[in-house]
Amino acid sequence: MAEPTNTPMPPSTPVPASTPRSASPVRPIPSLTPNATTATIPFWTLPDASKKKRQTVLHIGDPIKYNPDTYLEFSQAFDIIRPTVAERERTEFIKALKERRWGDFSAIFRPFWGTGGEMGRWDAELISLLPNSVKVFASAGAGFDWADTELLAEKGIIYCNSGLAAAEAVADFAIAMIISTFRHLPWCMGAATLSLFASGSPDASAKDANARKAFQTCHAQATAASHNPRGHVLGLVGFGNIGQQIAAKMGNAAFGMKIAYFDVVRKSPAVERELGAVFYDTLSALMAASDCVVLCTPASPDGNPLITAETLASLRPGTRFVNIARGSLVDEDALADAVESGLVSAAALDVHADEPRVHPRLVKLASLEVENPGRVMLTCHNAGGTVETHIGFEELSMRNILAVLGGKDAITPVNLHLLRPQVVRSLT
Repeated sequence: MAEPTNTPMPPSTPVPASTPRSASPVRPIPSLTPNATTATIPFWTLPDASKKKRQTVLHIGDPIKYNPDTYLEFSQAFDIIRPTVAERERTEFIKALKERRWGDFSAIFRPFWGTGGEMGRWDAELISLLPNSVKVFASAGAGFDWADTELLAEKGIIYCNSGLAAAEAVADFAIAMIISTFRHLPWCMGAATLSLFASGSPDASAKDANARKAFQTCHAQATAASHNPRGHVLGLVGFGNIGQQIAAKMGNAAFGMKIAYFDVVRKSPAVERELGAVFYDTLSALMAASDCVVLCTPASPDGNPLITAETLASLRPGTRFVNIARGSLVDEDALADAVESGLVSAAALDVHADEPRVHPRLVKLASLEVENPGRVMLTCHNAGGTVETHIGFEELSMRNILAVLGGKDAITPVNLHLLRPQVVRSLT
């Protein structure tokens, strides 16, 4: 599933004191993790010895837009080749790799989601054609389900994403969606805007009457279905940067929610203590304990959904559900069943299994045309989409390449644990 054209650097949110900090040399940037008013990321420059033989970076996609100073240093350190749009189409891209049109390049740089993906999925067909000189693939975006990071690791290539850059934006969007599930905002907004479609139509009078009735009904009845988030249990599926940011924001004095989480790796006692988070060792246990479940975890490696009819059965009737992770994680028919039955009282989805198509049953449940209207909030994969996120995607991708080709540790590696030890040693 392709990443939409939207979606660095989030402003500050507090981060636990135990969160690892970057080593110098550094340039200060806005905070990327929950709890610090400032945070830093290493900005590695190449040592003089390595500049004697300039390495080549393959830049796929549009030119950079937001970080000219960093790009100046980047372009002074490397020879940069940017294939044309035509060369990035899959057939021509494969042909170029086979004929070694761009030589023995050392890195792949994709600073935007809107461009640079014309060749499609990075699978065995593409990866097998990469020269052995490639050490790092640094890309915009948090998700990496479009690239086989295991195959990249087998070829000795570190894949670096830019999820840190989007964390604040996604967490903020998630908060809006959480509040929506407690306050039924789609219903309230939809009923208030019906009158816009009444004037000027042949049956304007009847439509105006329906609009006024919808407004009055929502005003009278939404109260009985709405609740304050305070005191309710927020269950986070995934407790990485985004999950911790959501916890820091929703568990604070402003919203006062109780934080619970499930993750494949339990966080340190210091992180749990700082964020007031309770760990559950199974997904079903977390879902059974939660008043609102938020998906903020990477896509499953096997592509199978994590949220199915079976896992939804663990919920208590009336639980709320939010997905700002990946649409492929959810069996959308099962979710629609759960909303229709009342097992899920309200849902909010920013991502969808078949983007740009949205599941028709969920679209209907988001409308005012059903018995219990506006129970689903739907958006267009917008959670990470801010100018600040784009700035950070660009910056962080360049920093990762500077780090790896400079013999330093990658800043945001995804597949480092899959690389053979001898490959890791050769990169350091």
